[in-house]
Amino acid sequence: MPTCEHCEAHVSERFVRVFSDARGRIHACPNCSANAGIAEVAKERAPDA
Repeated sequence: MPTCEHCEAHVSERFVRVFSDARGRIHACPNCSANAGIAEVAKERAPDA
């Protein structure tokens, strides 16, 4: 199961597909990051945003 690079908490495969970097790493999960920050990253990575 994938884990957060920051706190080593487990994250789902779906979370990884949406929020990982180009190498598939998660640098912040919902446990160690504000949800607003996660939303901003998702918006930046969305091709049609």
